[in-house]
Order: sequence, then C-alpha cells, then structure tokens
Amino acid sequence: MKKIVQIARLELSLLFYSPIAWLLILVLFMQMALTFMSSIAEIQYLQEFIPVTGISERLFTTKIGSDTVPVGIFRTMLGSLYLYTPLITMGIISREMNSGTIRLLYSSPVKLSQMVYGKFLAMISYNLVIVALMSLYVLAGALFVQHFDYPYVLVALLASFLLMSAYSAIGIFMSSLTTYQVIAAIGTFAVLAFMNYIGRFGQGMDFVRDLTFSLSMPSRAERMVEGLLTSRDVIYYLVISGIFLGFTIVRLELARASRPIAQQAFRYTLVLIVGLVVAYISSRQPMIAYYDATATKANTIVKATQEILKQIGDEPIEMTEYINIMDERYDYGAPVNRISGIARWEPYLRFKSNIKLNWVYYNSSFDTKAFAERARALDADTADFLTPEAIRKQVDLSGEDGHLLIQLKYKGKTTFLRTFFDGAFWPKEAETAAALKRLIVTPAKIVFATDGYQRSVDKVGDRDYKQFFNVKTSREALINHGFDIDSISIENDEIPNGIATLVIGDPRVAFSATALVKLQKYITAGGNLLIAGEPGKQTVLNPVLNLLGISVLNGTLVQRSRDYSYGIVTPTFTTAAVAMSPAIKTYYDDKSVVSMPGAVALNVANKSIFEVRPILVTDAKRSWIKNGTFVLDSAALVFDAKNGDQQGAFPATVILTRKLNQKEQRIMVSGDADFMSNKELIRGNMATANNAFVLNLFKWFAYEQFPIDMTKIESIDNKLELSDAGLKTLQIMYYGVIPGTILLLGVVLLARRKRK
Repeated sequence: MKKIVQIARLELSLLFYSPIAWLLILVLFMQMALTFMSSIAEIQYLQEFIPVTGISERLFTTKIGSDTVPVGIFRTMLGSLYLYTPLITMGIISREMNSGTIRLLYSSPVKLSQMVYGKFLAMISYNLVIVALMSLYVLAGALFVQHFDYPYVLVALLASFLLMSAYSAIGIFMSSLTTYQVIAAIGTFAVLAFMNYIGRFGQGMDFVRDLTFSLSMPSRAERMVEGLLTSRDVIYYLVISGIFLGFTIVRLELARASRPIAQQAFRYTLVLIVGLVVAYISSRQPMIAYYDATATKANTIVKATQEILKQIGDEPIEMTEYINIMDERYDYGAPVNRISGIARWEPYLRFKSNIKLNWVYYNSSFDTKAFAERARALDADTADFLTPEAIRKQVDLSGEDGHLLIQLKYKGKTTFLRTFFDGAFWPKEAETAAALKRLIVTPAKIVFATDGYQRSVDKVGDRDYKQFFNVKTSREALINHGFDIDSISIENDEIPNGIATLVIGDPRVAFSATALVKLQKYITAGGNLLIAGEPGKQTVLNPVLNLLGISVLNGTLVQRSRDYSYGIVTPTFTTAAVAMSPAIKTYYDDKSVVSMPGAVALNVANKSIFEVRPILVTDAKRSWIKNGTFVLDSAALVFDAKNGDQQGAFPATVILTRKLNQKEQRIMVSGDADFMSNKELIRGNMATANNAFVLNLFKWFAYEQFPIDMTKIESIDNKLELSDAGLKTLQIMYYGVIPGTILLLGVVLLARRKRK
C-alpha cells in the first residue's frame, strides 16, 4: 500500500505541474458557475411572484423553464464530464511507454498492479479536487436555501465522483494501449462517447437492448442524481472501474512478455466475466439495497401503496402489457421503449421483487392489408404480433377500443390498468395502487338507477355523469381508481348487496310502489345511498326521502350575484363536511364553494332514525328560497316575503349516518343533481371545489378504501434567502474571485516548476 501511495503522490505532482490540469479545472468550474448563477437568479426572480418549491432539487438536479435544457448543475455536468477525463489520463501510462521508463518499472520491485492502482489513486485524488470545487456550489445552496436538502445533493455529488472515477479507469486503460498521448486521448474520447450514447442503440431487440443499456454509464448516474442511491448502481461503477483497471494490468503484463493470442484473449475474457458476474448478481432485484435521499421521498411509493404490496404477501403478481399495433399510440409500448417500461415498475419491485413483467403484441384488425401497411410503416415484423383470434383466446379486451392496456393477475384474479389520453399517458401511482388493491379486496361498486329518466353514467351530455365516473381513458374517472360502475332498473331488478352506494340522480317520474318497497328494503338492510334532486321535483323526491325521515322544501334556492345567474347557488362547507372527509378541511378553511345551478333546500327538522348533518349550506345574506315560478333571464329577482319567500342559510346537502350491523350506513341527499355533472365539473368561469367534493364524497361511500391516499411529504426547502446585493456578491465570488484564485494557484505552481 505504501508503494501505491508513493506512486500516487508522484503522479499527482506531475499532474498539477501540468497546465492542462489547471485549465480543465478552471473550465469545469466556470461551466458550473454559468449554470448555477443563471438558475439561482431565475429562482430569486420567480419567488417574488409565485411560490417556488423544492429549491435544492431545482438548483442541483432538475430542469427549470425548459423541458429539454437541464440547468441543475449536477444534471448538466453528467453530459460533459467525459470531455475532461481524456486530456488528463492521456499521458498517465503512455508517457511511461514513450519515454522508456516502463522498462525500468518492469525490472523494479514494484508490481504492475501497484503501479496501475497508484496511478488510479492519483486520478481519484484529482477527482476529489473537482468534487471539492463542486462542493462550493453545495455550500452556496446550504447558506441561502432555507431547509436545504443535504442528503439529496450529497448523493448527486457522489454520483458525479463515481462517474468520473469510472471514466478515469477507462482513460488509464486507453493510455496503456499506445505510446502517443494524442491517440490515447482520442481513443478515450471515442470510448467514453460510445458509452454515453450506446444506450440509445438496439432498443428494439431484447438481447441487444439489455446489453447496450448495461453499457450506458450516465443513465445510472442520472438515477443517483435524482436522489435514489442503490447498491446496484454503486457496484456497477466500481465494477466498470475494476474491469478497465484489470484490462490495464493484463495489457502491461502481456506487453512485458509475449503470449499466444488465445492466452491473451483468455485473460481479458476472465477479467470481463468476473466483472460481469459481480454486476449481474448485484443487479438481481432481491440483492438491491435502496436509499431515497430526497427529503420528500420523491423516488419512493407512498406508505399506502407499500402497505398494499405488503398485504399481497409473497405470492407473485403477473403484469402483462397488451400493445395493439393498430393503436395510434403504439409507440409508447414499442420494444424500443422497453427499458423505460421496466423502469416504471422498479418503485414497486423495490418492495415486491416477484412482479413478473410481460409484453404481448397483437393486431386487432381483420384487414390483413391494413395490418401489413401499418407494420411496414413501423418497420415491424408481422410475425411478432398475435392475430385477432389468438388474442381473444388469451384475454378479453372488448370495451377497451384497442388501446394499450395493462393486465394485473394475482391468485387467479385479474384487473385492468389503463393508459390515458393526456401528456403523461402511463398510469401513475394512484391508478396503479388502486389496481393492485382491487386484487386483494372487493372493488367498490357504484350503481346508478336508470328508472324515471335519471342522469346517465354512460352519456357525455352536459347534465349527465359519465365524465367523472365512467370514461376509461380519463385519468380522473373513478373507474380508474378502484371503482366499478354499473346501472340498474330498480323497477325491474333487485338492488345488489355489498355495493359502495346506489345513486339516484334527478328522478323525474314518481317511483312505483314496487320500487319504493325495494328501496325501503335496501335502506333497512344498511345500504348506502345518494339521492340528488332538482327544483320542481318535490313530489317525486319526498316519497323516497320520507323513508329517511327528511324532506325537500317547496320553492327554489336562488342567490344574489353580480356576475352569475340568480339560479346558481354556491353553498360552502360546514364542519360536518370536514368530519366526513378531513381532506375537505383546506376547502373549508378557504371558504371554497360548490356550484349548484338549480337547487332546492332540504328540511332536516323531520324526525329521523339517522344522525342528520348538513355539509353544504347557503349564504344567509345572499340566498333565499324563491316561491312560485320566475324567469331568470329577465329582470333581477327580488326577495318577496308576501309571496312566501324565505331568507336564511339553508342546507343544500346533508349526510345521514347510523350504526347498523357493526357498520356505518352512509347516505347523502342533495338538493341539486348538477354538482357532479359533466358540465359543472369543468366549469371555467368560477373557482369551485366540486371535483374535490365529489371525489371525497365517494371515498366516504367506499369507507376510505378507494381512491388510494396519495399524500406525499411536502418539500420545505421553498425559500431562497438571497437579496439582490447577495446575488451580486455571489456572482463576484463565483465568476471572479474563485476562478482567479484557481488561475493564480496554477500560475504560481507552474512558475515554481519552471524555476526548478
């Protein structure tokens, strides 16, 4: 070890007496300074107008202002570190070979391995100098970012060091292949460029894809820069360094004494195989150790999803992705994107390693000519796709319109995980967790009554309900968050047991005696129920509501407004709404409103066997009950007590609960059926909480099982404490003082060397 250190010290002295080393350090520092200062100035400017969160991430690892140009300094440096290494390592061994001193080393008591390790140690020391300069930017972040995320940034710093060390090992090997330093530098440039871009090639072929991805070095560092430290990636860089140092030792030993080509190839192959075996074993999922360095645990699935995977147990899950070549979004699932497909499942594989991933390609068209033309356009082999008949024997994809679809299978149970027509396309954790949970619990089923011309869950009309509940390609639709959606005719069918809730939306025809008996039986048995009515339907609603011990008041709720129709009522949440769903507290505190165009007031004074609590109440100062008929598009409405108008705060929505059979029965009655309609949920001319209210309402009906709680840790490094004067001082330091110091130090050392 002593000889290795001595060689390293000698090599470092030669290195720092070279103008190239100082020049590269200066250029690298200035590159980081330009990136860092532009980012910090942008954040300082932005936070004056809008809240800026996760500043540690924004400064060091992520992108700001552009989807294509990385500006976090560590992410920026990943793409350029390979440009600096060749000029440093080009003479590290070729210099010895060119001057003839390598012969002295062959005859000296110093082993070749000691020489190689000593020179690598010198490069590691040089890399540590670069890391120390990078740390000056970390220091600036720590000084000026409130609640700075230290572990996150330090892992990114470690990623840069490991990458530079691997590059150095490659450069040392390339330097051992030639006596010419320029050729060594060019060769190192070529190899590093190859390993930077090789991951983009051959992605359409399974074997080639895995091979080229394993050779792609920066892609692994990117995961670490994002804050996810894994034993697999750390060992990978150590293995790469070890392989090329081993190659260097073999090269020098073979240069000392002639060996047959077969023996030479065997020794190189042995080094490569040992390295690949270590890398392969360390990359097996059960062998990987993870550390999410981010304060927000951004790289880790939430506790709720972890708990679902824990409940699934040791039994395997099978994930099968069905990709239709005739689908216009086929490219998302094409073999060329397989690596990113595997990466999407890694957060789940981290907690359950026996998720089996499969990809099935098929053709949904019976038109063989169209299929052939499509395959030719995509440069795909038609033999790789199952026929329409073959895919139907394997899985029932009817009703999915041939879109890319994922099926999860567990203990004989299956469920679909869909893709969506938005920018993200792929299911996110919320949809994935819901699909996983459906495999171990009975899905929450919402059943909509169809008698009496109620609002339909299968139509996209303004007054209907499909958008929020039953659009399979919509990420927000409840059908993609663990719920099953169905419809029944109460007049003709029995109301099923065990459903999350029965929805009666805006009945317009009185229920028959038979239907009322069925509803009475369902309520008595403890079934959940949502009833939503409209003005003028009191005679239809009250026979049903009488079963619950409440009623609808006569007249129509109206609300005085400068901008909107008097018929649009905007009640606010009560404390009972917060008790129903704690997630509503934010909306309660902000006095958010729920828009209800056309509503009636509820009478909760009747005697009921349920506990009745209003959750949406109108504004007593601006709203009243208007009796009789009126026209909204003529003159403004006025309060007329003589005509029976009533001023006050009226309950527009109530919940009714009771304990029955060791379970809480949950019922909601609304004086408006439009609050969850297709049109009202996308209202753009008023800030409303309708979406949040409807989502949490049905979560309440599902006893909080669905949708899955995706609450994450919020970032706290959300303030940059830097004034304009401080920014100018920082710019002077990082643009002038520190680079000037580096330049001066280099000049002094080089001058001393020249004098000696």
